[in-house]
Amino acid sequence: MRYMMTYDLMEAARNTNQWMGASALSLASYPIFSMIPNPALNWMSAWGEVTERTFARMVTKPDWGIRTFTCKDGKDHLVNIETVVERPFGDLIHFSVPGREDTGRKVLLVAPMSGHYATLLRSTVKSLLVDCEVYITDWHNARDIPVSAGKFDIEDYTLYLVDFLRKMGPDTHVIAICQPAPLTLAATAYLAEQDPEAQPRSLILIGGPVDPDATPTEVTDFGRRVNMGQLEKTMIQRVGFKHSGVGRLVYPGLLQLASFMSMNAERHGSAFKDQILRVSRGEASDHDAHNRFYDEYLAVMDMTAEFYLSTVERVFKDREIARNEFVVDGHKVDIGKITNVAVMTVEGAKDDISAPGQCIAALDLCNGLPDSKKASHLEPGAGHYGIFAGKSWRDNIRPLVLDFFDANSGKSSGVRRKKPANSNVAAK
Repeated sequence: MRYMMTYDLMEAARNTNQWMGASALSLASYPIFSMIPNPALNWMSAWGEVTERTFARMVTKPDWGIRTFTCKDGKDHLVNIETVVERPFGDLIHFSVPGREDTGRKVLLVAPMSGHYATLLRSTVKSLLVDCEVYITDWHNARDIPVSAGKFDIEDYTLYLVDFLRKMGPDTHVIAICQPAPLTLAATAYLAEQDPEAQPRSLILIGGPVDPDATPTEVTDFGRRVNMGQLEKTMIQRVGFKHSGVGRLVYPGLLQLASFMSMNAERHGSAFKDQILRVSRGEASDHDAHNRFYDEYLAVMDMTAEFYLSTVERVFKDREIARNEFVVDGHKVDIGKITNVAVMTVEGAKDDISAPGQCIAALDLCNGLPDSKKASHLEPGAGHYGIFAGKSWRDNIRPLVLDFFDANSGKSSGVRRKKPANSNVAAK
């Protein structure tokens, strides 16, 4: 019961803050107060508006917001979001654009399960829709999954990816972003041994901790500073009665969000203070830069306890994938068995979550892959978010990714883009 009480206590604190914000907004906006203008009331109203929105977003799954798409024919086409594979802990969804010509590129985006929804990759999806048929893993919030659905750890996660890749077929290009990079590499190696015909054409790993010890950061080194008993006692809670997953042991999204915010507390505090001032002056809008970012950033989901704990223990502490000792469903995966799938790594020079060196370690593990099928790119000046959703992604990395697809698709799209001047993509 202790774990359930602490879970509900966090939810009660969130709910109280949301209520306080709504109350302050309502009180300060009472019509009679407009007879005597008072700057304090404007500030109170602005504080209430920002506070209510902030705490309400923490329990709301964002919408994809991708409804139409202008194709090369100049026509607007509807974007249908279709569920291709439906599973208890995550679905494979497809952004279908009816009526447009075949793009020749089928892409699976493997979204991270690290506290945020797959919608965190919305801008990545939109940028790839221009030239690709896009699929993505849509992981579910553990608090909404009944205990009867069973467990879900990193082995189950890997097997989900295996099933998704089998469903999509061999002409698939895969992009794994951040947390799933090592597990996607393992899933590809698993297919290389168990079902070679289902292997993807290419695999691009972006900012993932394949070898966390290569260049430790505050995030990846966390597992070294605590033992598993401490981690389970301090981080794991049991879902409260309000949700469908009542009784399930989870690593709460609100706890993860607190960790995210504490890493850059001064920057986040300044951002919210500035937003309150903008609202009080009437300079803010519902979809301004602050709201667009924080509506997504604050929306968090719970992870199953077994997934969180097995990730820390097996990926970060024991480095099973980095040592090529990872076992899935009783089968020891050998990453060296990858011989046909082209592998590319992308890292950001200023990535403070998965620093340069952690992701490129995948290329050394692929010792059965010829050098001609290996590539790497280090993006100068880019942080973690920028390498898959920011300016660096749009201007430099995305063109390189599309070229890598074409070079390893067995057929040419007929379009070759000029490489950016700061590109250092090269065979390893």
